[in-house]
Amino acid sequence: MPSSSVMPALFVGHGSPMNAIEDNAFHRSWAELGRRLPRPRAVLCVSAHWETRGVYVTGTSAPETIHDFYGFPAALFQVRYPAPGDPALARRIASLAEDAHVHVDAGRGLDHGAWSVLRAMYPKADIPVLQLSLDVRRSGTEHYRLAASLAPLRDEGILVLASGNIVHNLALFRFHSHEQPAWALRFRTEVNACIEQRDHRALCQYENLGPDAALAIPTPEHYLPLLYALALQRDGEAVQMFNDEVISALSMTSLIIGDV
Repeated sequence: MPSSSVMPALFVGHGSPMNAIEDNAFHRSWAELGRRLPRPRAVLCVSAHWETRGVYVTGTSAPETIHDFYGFPAALFQVRYPAPGDPALARRIASLAEDAHVHVDAGRGLDHGAWSVLRAMYPKADIPVLQLSLDVRRSGTEHYRLAASLAPLRDEGILVLASGNIVHNLALFRFHSHEQPAWALRFRTEVNACIEQRDHRALCQYENLGPDAALAIPTPEHYLPLLYALALQRDGEAVQMFNDEVISALSMTSLIIGDV
């Protein structure tokens, strides 16, 4: 049964889609996270990989597994994550974020920002999963305000899982490299300090965080999910960081907000 306590909120650096099937430290950490957390009634994922004009939530009862990448081994394309959806919950989410005019999308499935992590956390795929899109027209502050309207979900047994990467520059990423660029380390450190100081305003206005921000966030879709987790932090709640690694031009930094 779902826990009656307040559900934590998560931001997970998902990195390469291969983390879904490789037996590596990231996959194992997600599996351990699934064992640690109270069992949710459902999961609402905010993924870097669903950008829209306007705000949408998935409303199908049987979301398909979307393979939104190319150039990876065939085994990755064979992965299916057949978690159910929850159309009633989709309508509930739309009602909570009424000011955002959320549209229910009855056809859209789950992209790898969701299933690559959830496959490790909940391998039985027996918990309903929904996704909320990222409206490309909104500023960081507007995304944060939208996320804050979803706070009651935490009291209803819903796990909000934000999935992206704080540092994400594929143009500068070097596969199989152990290099940690100075700019990426500096930006990771600056963002972590803002998280620890609960300076959410600075994080919403990420464009003003200096020249390292322009390298770390050449496009905002992987950074913005962070704001959806932070907006759900309540007074006095701690933030636990894990997977706080920089791999070339990616940061895998991840957060648990709330008691576990």
